[in-house]
Amino acid sequence: MSAAPQDSPAEPNLESLVAAAFGPAESEGELSQILPVLVRDVSDIDWRLNQVLGSTYAQLTEAARYACSTGGKRVRPLLMSAAFRALGAESTAPIHSLAAAFQLIHTATLVHDDVIDHAETRRGRPSMPRAFGLPLAIVSGDYLFVRAFELAAEYSKSVILRSGEACADLVEGEVLQEASRFDLSSGREHYFRIVERKTAAIIAAGLANVGEIAEATGPVITGLHTYGTAIGIAFQIKDDLLDVFGDPDLLGKPLFTDFREGNSTLVSLEAYRRLDPKHQAEFEQLFQLRRKRTKHLLRLRDLTAMTDTETVVSDEASAWVDRGVRALAPIPDGPYRRLLERLAHGVAERRF
Repeated sequence: MSAAPQDSPAEPNLESLVAAAFGPAESEGELSQILPVLVRDVSDIDWRLNQVLGSTYAQLTEAARYACSTGGKRVRPLLMSAAFRALGAESTAPIHSLAAAFQLIHTATLVHDDVIDHAETRRGRPSMPRAFGLPLAIVSGDYLFVRAFELAAEYSKSVILRSGEACADLVEGEVLQEASRFDLSSGREHYFRIVERKTAAIIAAGLANVGEIAEATGPVITGLHTYGTAIGIAFQIKDDLLDVFGDPDLLGKPLFTDFREGNSTLVSLEAYRRLDPKHQAEFEQLFQLRRKRTKHLLRLRDLTAMTDTETVVSDEASAWVDRGVRALAPIPDGPYRRLLERLAHGVAERRF
C-alpha cells in the first residue's frame, strides 16, 4: 500500500467543519489536540482515493474527480479514522484504502441520486447530470463503484462481503423508495426500512469493518455497527427535515426535493398524520402531484409548519443519536471515543 506524501494538503478543513457544524466550543480543549491528527488522516485517505480515479479517457477522469470534489464533507472517513484510533491504533494507514472505498461508494450514490432526483445543484455547484450530461453522470457513478471495490479488494473476504452486502442494501433501499413514491400510506415502518438500507447500512458496514481490521472483540464490532446504523438513520431524518426547513444557501441545494419527487419521508408522514381532515386532504392532493409548481411546494411546507412535525421529527433524530452513543459503551473511553459521541450529537444539531 502506498504512503501519502508528507506535504499533501490537509483538506478538507476539519477544524472549520467541527466549528460550523457542532459549535466553536467543540474545537477547543481536548478536541483541539486530536483534530490535527484527524486532518492528516482524512487528507491521507483523500490522497489514496485520488490515486484510483484516473482513467484512460480524460473525460471520465475529469467527471470522477468533479464528483468527488462535490461529494460531501468526508464525514465517513472521519468517523472511520476516529473509530480506528479509539481502538488504540497509532496510525490509520491500514484503513486508508477501506475509508477511501467507502467515500467513493457514498459519492457514487450521490451521483446516482442526482440523476434520479433530476437535481440541478450539489453543494452549490452544478450537479453531475447538469455538468456532464446524463449518460456520463450515470457511467461515472458506476466507475466510482468499481474503483471502490478495487480498493476494498486489499482486505479480507469478510470485509469485502460486508461491504458488498451494504451496497446491496443500498440498492434495495432505493427500490423500496421508488415503490412508495407519492404514497403517504406507506407508513413509518416502511420509511425506516428505506433509511436503514439506503443511508445507514454503508456507515454501519464501514465502522464494523474498521473494528474487524483492528481485531476488536465481537461486542466492540457490534457496538460500532449499531452506532453507525443509529447515526445514519439520525443523519437521514435530519436531512429530510432540512429539506423542508433548512437554509438553501447553507445546504448548497434547493429545498423541497422530497416534496417535489414524492418521497414519503418522516416529515411528510408525520405532517400528514397530524393535520385535521380538511388540511390532510389538501396535503395529500398536493403531495401526489407529479409536476409541482413553486406555490405547491410552499403550500406543502406551510401545511407542515401548521403542525408540531418539526419538533417531533427533531426529537426522533435525537433519540437515534442517543441510541448510537449508548452503543459505544464497549469502546475504551478516551478522546477519540468522545469525539465519536460529539459527532453523533452534531448529526442531530447540524444546519447543513
